[in-house]
Amino acid sequence: MTYIEEIAAYKQGKSKVCLEDGTVWILYKGELRTYRLKAGMEISEVLYDEIQVEVIGKRAKKRALHLLEKMDRTEAVLREKLRQNEYPPEAVDAAIEYVKSFHYLDDLRYAKNFIRSYQESRSRKRLQMDLLAKGISKELMEQAFEEEYEGEETQLIYQLLKKRGYDGNNADIKEQRRIYTFLMRKGFRSEDILKAMKCSDYLT
Repeated sequence: MTYIEEIAAYKQGKSKVCLEDGTVWILYKGELRTYRLKAGMEISEVLYDEIQVEVIGKRAKKRALHLLEKMDRTEAVLREKLRQNEYPPEAVDAAIEYVKSFHYLDDLRYAKNFIRSYQESRSRKRLQMDLLAKGISKELMEQAFEEEYEGEETQLIYQLLKKRGYDGNNADIKEQRRIYTFLMRKGFRSEDILKAMKCSDYLT
């Protein structure tokens, strides 16, 4: 048994219901009327479970599906999106398990697709940093690289230099600095970049 500490206006016709146990529900005004919720009111376990599962929980699942329809996401990113929408932790966990059960959420698949899409334009180091930032575990990342990565760093630098029309024999200092900075942002090592920039074999 818990009780409602406060009901405050939220946004877009919604209200924020703050419970004594720290739970926060975002409910529509119509839902407040349906359940006759008021500040100071005691919430029975039956009512708590009904709102938490049937109202908030179902809404979190729909939101998760909607976010994944727009684009593939990692579990960490999806969790953060749901948290930003102020769904309770229990509802977030349930939504994650729900979309996982249909294989709509798969971090290994995400990592493999990401590597396939960007390995021709980013270094292995940059790919690793990007995947870590998206919440991919090191174990899954290693598996994804083992199965998908075909890049060879020096050759990739040559390809990018050729694509940009860079000629080490004729480029001025300003152009050299611009290309160097561009490749550093891609995550390549400084020594590999400088070595490739001095070689013109990739132009033939």
